[in-house]
Amino acid sequence: MKLTVLGPGCWGLTLAWLMNENFDEITIWGRECDLNEDLVVNKHCSKPLEVQLDKKVEFTADLKEAIKNTDIILSVVATGGVRSVCEQLKEAGIKSSTPLVNASKGLELNTLMRMSEVIRDVLPLQKVVILSGPTLAKEVLNGKPTAACVACEDIDTAEFVQRTMNVPNRFRLYTNTDVIGVELGGSLKNVIAIASGFAHSMELGDNCMGTLLTRGMAEIVRLSVKLGANPSTLYGLSGMGDLIATCSSPFSRNYTVGSLLGKGKKIDDILRELGSVAEGVKTSKAVCDLAKKLDLEVPVSSAIYEAVYTDITPEQVLSKLMNRKLKKEECYDKVCR
Repeated sequence: MKLTVLGPGCWGLTLAWLMNENFDEITIWGRECDLNEDLVVNKHCSKPLEVQLDKKVEFTADLKEAIKNTDIILSVVATGGVRSVCEQLKEAGIKSSTPLVNASKGLELNTLMRMSEVIRDVLPLQKVVILSGPTLAKEVLNGKPTAACVACEDIDTAEFVQRTMNVPNRFRLYTNTDVIGVELGGSLKNVIAIASGFAHSMELGDNCMGTLLTRGMAEIVRLSVKLGANPSTLYGLSGMGDLIATCSSPFSRNYTVGSLLGKGKKIDDILRELGSVAEGVKTSKAVCDLAKKLDLEVPVSSAIYEAVYTDITPEQVLSKLMNRKLKKEECYDKVCR
């Protein structure tokens, strides 16, 4: 069997490494500028994480060749590039019967579409699957076990991807047909992860962290259910599971962004220092735009948006959250109705 990975970034290379025993052929596609000699010749990457791939892994900038006779296409490109890559896939002659598994977590800024919606907008007949869960790349590369969801409206396709990409003892996959819930859980938690890193660097304590995760989860559920998600999905791997992992680990890029913001650093300097994509930065804007459109309150996400895009100080962010108008706590069942 052949696996095609779109995007030679940190998570794309990690997944290619993880899938080594599952596939006879693995081809990684990327732009010419992203395919350096160390990757192509030595099958090695040193930044932001060190990844050593098997010699059978091939790299190419030819998309048509990359998807030729492939069984699964795994898209791991930045959310801002998904539409462009899909247009290139269309030109390259992608087969609509080939499962396109999206592992990018975020929303398209100008349209506020989920990634499956972006894919279907360009490739309306494509079998689209969403891969999401608590999957910190560094832990996966260290052989630590985890689990994730593969979500597709067509359960047969989801089960095919589940069987094909499951890695015994290391990468357990569950199926789900709630694509909306799985996508939004994985996307929106990135913003809360920034808030978590922010609070940690300000040494606000464990009580604050418990408060932050609870109220952040309330925002995720409120917004997701309004958009059609099943509330139970948000308490699964792609929601609560991913939230806990990314809000408590320095291995999370979004957590790291928040930690540096809490120390008063500016976002441009942070992203330059990080050297990789942190989807929660752009998602914070998309969440606020969505909330405004749906007439919903998302105070934690709004505070992070301000922390990222304005000159507000960490102390002012905290004050805005703690001194909001007093209100009754909404139970999740009421939030979900």
